[in-house]
Amino acid sequence: MNFILYAVPFFFVLIAVELLADRWRGVSHYRLADAINSLSTGVLSTTTGLLTKGVGLVTYAVALEHLAIFQLPADQAWAWVVAFVCYDFCYYWLHRMGHERNILWAAHSVHHQSEDYNLSTALRQTSTGFLLSWIFYLPLAVLGVPLVVFVSVAALNLLYQFWVHTQHIPKLGWLEWCFVTPSNHRAHHAQNPLYMDRNYGGVFIIWDRLFGSFQEEDENEPVVFGVTTPLASWNPLWANLQFYGQLWADARRAGRWWDKLRIWFMPTGWRPADVAARYPLNKPDLSQFRKFEVPLDGRQQWYVALQFCVYIALGSYLMNLEDSLSAAALILGWGVIALGVFALGVALENRPWALKMELVRLAANVPLAWLAPVAGLWPASPMAWVGLLSYSLISGIGLYCCRTRLTRLA
Repeated sequence: MNFILYAVPFFFVLIAVELLADRWRGVSHYRLADAINSLSTGVLSTTTGLLTKGVGLVTYAVALEHLAIFQLPADQAWAWVVAFVCYDFCYYWLHRMGHERNILWAAHSVHHQSEDYNLSTALRQTSTGFLLSWIFYLPLAVLGVPLVVFVSVAALNLLYQFWVHTQHIPKLGWLEWCFVTPSNHRAHHAQNPLYMDRNYGGVFIIWDRLFGSFQEEDENEPVVFGVTTPLASWNPLWANLQFYGQLWADARRAGRWWDKLRIWFMPTGWRPADVAARYPLNKPDLSQFRKFEVPLDGRQQWYVALQFCVYIALGSYLMNLEDSLSAAALILGWGVIALGVFALGVALENRPWALKMELVRLAANVPLAWLAPVAGLWPASPMAWVGLLSYSLISGIGLYCCRTRLTRLA
């Protein structure tokens, strides 16, 4: 069962509830651009996962067939409990190494880039984690956890982690000793030196207490969310590439070939001595910390928000029909979403070429109307043509209504 697919509507309901709680308490934990950026990375991650999930599933299935020393029964409740606990243990080490090794931080850093902390942050996920994350779950295959159980407990683990991304829930007494809670996970998302690289558990905080990586949220040290090398962008594609780009630049500049290779696998933040001397990185002073912000007028915000709803719908469509869609259809769907969220990110950043990029996005719907039925993304139908081109026309009218602001920027 695809638990994530069925949970998506509840995610958005709970985000709406949190927004109401913000309003009721007179606080503001949401900014439109940041929330859309987080949700964009989530949509991009989900659709990328439709194309890449075979990497983890195939390697797990092969390991299960050839390396399993036991065979846990899929029809016994105790086996599910064992699998759930063991999965979280493996997740702890994946998560910890994701903070402690450059190549893994390059993927995981996406989840930490938001300088706000709310339920939309929970959906901010990497699109490149599939490259290496499967390695950490091979012990479950050796243990003989059936594939269906593995997939299910992985989804349940991820679902649990959604609710802890909020500032509205205080410390929860004795639960803080056993489980990951909003309080100890807020500390995990901090860039304060006190909290940095702590509290890695997904469901159980006991792993952190056992292995010395626990840090309690301190009322005297308010959490500053984000990463020490700020993303300073609303673009989800750049969010996934930022730290890879930094590693690549340092590897290219390094004088020794050994440094060019090992930088990828060294502890997070390690840089070759010659590169660090010539290209120093200045860490921001948290006492002077200011969140990344780009001024947007109300018309632009409404336009981008409504356009983004289209990509949420398309992502949900792909998730719902993934088993019946061809690889070509999934690739095309991913391409449409990637282009769309990139263009909307450009608009949120008020780039000088935002208007041109938006016109390219809308113009791309013309070839899409022909390509989608050919690839099998949706059936050939005059209504599909009419719907897609009507959407482009309505969007063009909306874009015209924003013309004063956008024309000045172009």
